[in-house]
Amino acid sequence: MPPSPVELGGARLSPAPLWCLLHLLWCQIRIPSGIDPQVDQYFQQLDLGENTEMWWFQQGLCFLPSALVIWTAASFIFPYITAIFLRHVDPLVPYISDTGIMPPERCLFGIMLNISTSLCIATMYVRYKQVCALNPEKTKIAKLNKTGFILGVISCFGICLITNFQKSVMYTVHVLGAALTFGIGTFYLLIQTILSYMMQPDIHGKEIFWIRLTLLLWCVSSLLSMAISTIFLLSGRYGTGLEQKLHWNPEEKGYAVHIISTVSEWSLAFSFLSFFLTYIRDFQKVSLRATVNLDGQTLYDTPHSLMTDENPLLISGSI
Repeated sequence: MPPSPVELGGARLSPAPLWCLLHLLWCQIRIPSGIDPQVDQYFQQLDLGENTEMWWFQQGLCFLPSALVIWTAASFIFPYITAIFLRHVDPLVPYISDTGIMPPERCLFGIMLNISTSLCIATMYVRYKQVCALNPEKTKIAKLNKTGFILGVISCFGICLITNFQKSVMYTVHVLGAALTFGIGTFYLLIQTILSYMMQPDIHGKEIFWIRLTLLLWCVSSLLSMAISTIFLLSGRYGTGLEQKLHWNPEEKGYAVHIISTVSEWSLAFSFLSFFLTYIRDFQKVSLRATVNLDGQTLYDTPHSLMTDENPLLISGSI
């Protein structure tokens, strides 16, 4: 509760407006102590009720991998539910891409995965900058880190191909996107696992390395299972045109191989998402700042020699 009326400079102020004003000043300006005993006592009362702890997603940039995982999982689940409700695909584990072929789920699938691509690139960039900052003088780690970031961006480009080129329209481009996303993406996970090994125990503990190694093995096993079963399914032994088939009968030949392929694809996708979950704790300890340096006070073409350095403009903000 606010304190009783306080006299400041001979004026008696009512408690309600005074409480609002002082609370605002205390939170934003932090008036130093010693100005007035009653004011100091009031600020102490505010401190007793003030909660300075932050939620976990407010710490550093951990909201990036969190948003990436949640949003991407939703971009798989919502089109799947829509496609099942409209009976465009079979309920039992269709291919992820099959839930993005027919409208309206195709529109939802496309726009949500495009946003996921942006979140993924942002997350990979923050990870790249974090590793650079933690290892400024280690050449091997710097080169490996740069290679990993490049592979990660290529993998994200593959997501764009998957999203915007449905397999019912341009199957070859769609498969190329899948190869870039999962194939090159697996190498990105491998490099991040190696970096985790090289940075422990100085930068972080051994536990995070073993967790990422386990997720990498999960990813590799799912990738191999999906690749082998898909090649076997499309070999022609069970007929032709199966890559465009949306509805399966459990009694058909090749149905078991089809289920193995689709389950492996879903497992592969969620192994990737699980790997990015391991970034949350690391990102709680990092922040980026974008600084804008202006060469002049206007946007007209003005020689640099005419610029004054009396009031250099520096605009910065947290990303």
